[in-house]
Order: sequence, then C-alpha cells, then structure tokens
Amino acid sequence: MSDLQLSVLDLIGLRRGQTSRQALLASGALAREADRLGYTRYWVAEHHNMESIVSTVPAVLIPFLAQGTERIRFGSGGVMLANHAPFAVAEQFALLSEMFPGRVDLGLGRAPGSDQLTAAVLRKALPGDGVQNYVHDVTLLRELLGGGETPVGDRVHVEIAGNPYALSATPAMSTSPDIWLLGSSAYSAQAAGQLGLPYVFANHFGMPGIDETLAMYREHFVPSASFPEPKTLVPVNAVVATTKEEADKLALPQKLMNARLRSGGKNEPQAPVEELENYSWQAREFMAPAPGPDSLFVGTPEQVAEGISALASRLGADEVMVSPVAGAYANDDLERGVRREETLQLLAEALL
Repeated sequence: MSDLQLSVLDLIGLRRGQTSRQALLASGALAREADRLGYTRYWVAEHHNMESIVSTVPAVLIPFLAQGTERIRFGSGGVMLANHAPFAVAEQFALLSEMFPGRVDLGLGRAPGSDQLTAAVLRKALPGDGVQNYVHDVTLLRELLGGGETPVGDRVHVEIAGNPYALSATPAMSTSPDIWLLGSSAYSAQAAGQLGLPYVFANHFGMPGIDETLAMYREHFVPSASFPEPKTLVPVNAVVATTKEEADKLALPQKLMNARLRSGGKNEPQAPVEELENYSWQAREFMAPAPGPDSLFVGTPEQVAEGISALASRLGADEVMVSPVAGAYANDDLERGVRREETLQLLAEALL
C-alpha cells in the first residue's frame, strides 16, 4: 500500500457493435466501481465529432455517471473553454456543485478538443476569439464560481458595453467546484501558476516535456486562497491483468488507436482483442511515432503499480489519474467494461 492518490479519467470509448447508450452504461458501472474501490475523482473529457469517443459534454455526463455513487468526486478533464462562453460554463458547474456539494471539479482546457472545422461550428468563431482570451475567461469563471476574490453566493460585477452589470451563475449558491487547468505547454503551466490553480499535464497523450513543464508551473506558482501550494496530478493510460501476457493482449486496441492517431489514420470504434492478435499492421501504422514511455503502463498489478509510483515520485505529483484502456473480447458484455473494471480493481489492491 502507498499514500499515492489514484483517480480515473474516462474518455468513454466506443467498441465495435456498441451503441452510445451501452458505452454510457458501461462507464456508469465503472464509476460506481471506482467509488467503491476508493479512487479520489472521476473525470470525463470534451471531444467532438469523433466516431470512437462518446464523451462530448461533461456537464451532461456527470449527473448520469454519479448515480449510485457516494463519495467520489466528478469533473471535467476537461471543458474546452475555447468552445464556450465562460458564463455558460459557470452556470453548468454551479448547478452541478449544488447537486453534488464538495464533489465537483472543473478542469479547463485551452484547445478546442476537435478538428478546426468542428471548432468553428461549435463557437461560431470571430476574429480575435479563442485562446487569446483564455486567462481572462478563466479569471471570470473563477469569480462567478466563488473561487476568486468574490465570495461564494455573491454577484460578480462586470462591465458590458461600458455599463456596470451584476452576474450570478446561480442564485443562493452555497458551494463551488475546484478549478484545475489542463495543458501541455509552457503557456498553460505559467497561467495555472500565476492564477494559483492546480495543473494537469496531458501526459496520457504521450506529450513530451512533462518534467520541464511541471517545474515551470511550480516556479511561477502564486499562492491563492483556495490553493496555497502548487498541486498537480498526472494522467496515464493503464492496462492491468493477472499476467503480463494477458495485459499485452488487452492493450492491443489502445496501441492500434495510438498508431492511427499519430499516422493520420481513421478514428473508429475499437475492434475485439482476439481480432487484433493477428492484425497485419499497415506500414504507416507501424512507423508512427510512439507516444512517450510514461503515458502507457501495461502489465501485472505489481509491475504497473511500480511504474506509476516511480513516475509520481520523479515528478513530485500529488495524484495519478488512470485512464483504464483495456480492450474487450468479442463476447464481453456490451453494457460493462469488465476488463477496464479489472484494471481499476487490481491497481487499487496494489496501491490503495
């Protein structure tokens, strides 16, 4: 056992032959299992116009996934702020925080979470909109949610067209979510540090530079009322089974998806594990750049626990967020992710 906190990131991937509803039911079961096992938080992401990802609107997903849970926190990993008006996001997460007091996180990303055409459709972008206003939008969001200088429940005074105006995310607000910033760049790390917010590096995408970026975040950190000390969590992909051989099989769908994403291939629902055991990789898939070695851990509970613990220790991370990416066999229940649940169960036995 260790003192390391573990959490869950769920992209709600779609398997071949599975409907969106079945994928949602499987994630609901996964969330209840994470709650039972003692995981700290359960986050869902915002992705758009992707054939293999059901997770599109975190604020809609959270109440569904939270059914039947008792203590685990729910949040977004993250809401892509470039797609939304800050006030709309504040209203959504103010209500969520009232539904689940003390159990809601608002993770904010700077990228659109989609291709550029979909992003333009989402936000009907105008020149000058988007990432340039990120710090301003985060600051406004924090004030609306009671995490800045404005006390929880007070109205925020803003200037609109030169006139003062008072805004409230929801009337008589009594609680507020924790705000986290997500990113993979020096900009996002510095923004999180200067705003005194916790920071998440997108390590599960295999992005390079995590050591330097987290060091930059801590160097620029300015204490805030909510977070007097810097706070980080590191997301990783994981496949855990009772044997290394079985874990390697279950990791095949994730490895093929990574290769396709990095080689411009088609993003489609995952094939069954047994089909991929004899899969003939295309040349561009085989030659695709591999993600960073710290982004995917595959093996027995002892092997994966050792790797995750070493990574957290090296980075000085307060928490590791596990994305359980084990594939499924053809005959597995479409309304459960039994191999994903097993990853959480075995890892919890080793680390929690």
